[in-house]
Amino acid sequence: MKDVADHVGVSRQLVSLVMRDLGGVSATTRERVLRAAEEMGYRPDASARLLRQRRSYQIGVLYAMHQPFEVDLVEHLFTAARERGYAVVLGPLSPSRPQAMVVEELLQQRIEALIVLATDGGRATCGALKSRDLPVVQLSGPRTTPPGDDIRVDNAEGMELAIEHLTGLGHTRIAHIDGGMGPNADERRDAYLAAMARRGLTEQAEIVPSAYDEDAGSAAASALLERAELPTAITCANDRCAFGVIETLVRTGIRIPDDVSIVGYDDSSIASLRFLQMTTIRHDPAILSALAVEAVVDRLSGTNVAPWARRVRAQLVIRSTTGAPRVLS
Repeated sequence: MKDVADHVGVSRQLVSLVMRDLGGVSATTRERVLRAAEEMGYRPDASARLLRQRRSYQIGVLYAMHQPFEVDLVEHLFTAARERGYAVVLGPLSPSRPQAMVVEELLQQRIEALIVLATDGGRATCGALKSRDLPVVQLSGPRTTPPGDDIRVDNAEGMELAIEHLTGLGHTRIAHIDGGMGPNADERRDAYLAAMARRGLTEQAEIVPSAYDEDAGSAAASALLERAELPTAITCANDRCAFGVIETLVRTGIRIPDDVSIVGYDDSSIASLRFLQMTTIRHDPAILSALAVEAVVDRLSGTNVAPWARRVRAQLVIRSTTGAPRVLS
């Protein structure tokens, strides 16, 4: 800042006002300072600025890099946070970066709140995080006990839409490839069974154990291929699992949707790939992210003490992986 000040012929304090976008500086002087800073390659030290402030206005995000829908959520969280005057600090989980390590790194960045999209292996909960006196918002994934601020898709509505679509096409033998121990997997599994029961199809219902990735979907499809006859339709716990199912079935000569219809879940970026065009259940990541940031701001302001609990409506997105059932032999 001293170099910029000397170059323009003003005080260092005035340069500081410009860089912090504060008042008390004429438009002409502000323009001169900013132009000089750009020419000299000067950038304010954000870390030093944070150390001088009582608040950081930073929100930590705990997420898994390998889940496309979580990446979609992160993208919208940046926008939603910026609109409310906050910045986002990312905390990606991986096998070599467990939850405890990542949370500690985020705390060292002076985050004021934490939005949790994922936990270790999908099995951990957010309960331990709440003991740190840090506002925690669960977004579309893990749970905590006792219940806290929670924003997620309406899984029951989503699965109802999937089964309604398939039965409307004429399917009755509909299997569900589930998400194992992953977040939301139990709700989607239970919703599938309830939707089948409402249509008198309990005896045709079948749960195939799986998980939220392509390899698990492929393994589930291989298990189905060992049977005498395939179901005419399959709902999957998420789009990655569905992608693995489709890839394995197609490699063995099964036609999608002529032989088997497939419905994914999440409408993540892979569902709309040109060569795939997957029918899936959509929940808007922009709406989910905006609600999560609103919950954080509400909690930090202290204006509301009641836990947030929001369910975002699901939508059916029909593409090319569903159609009328084959004629059974």
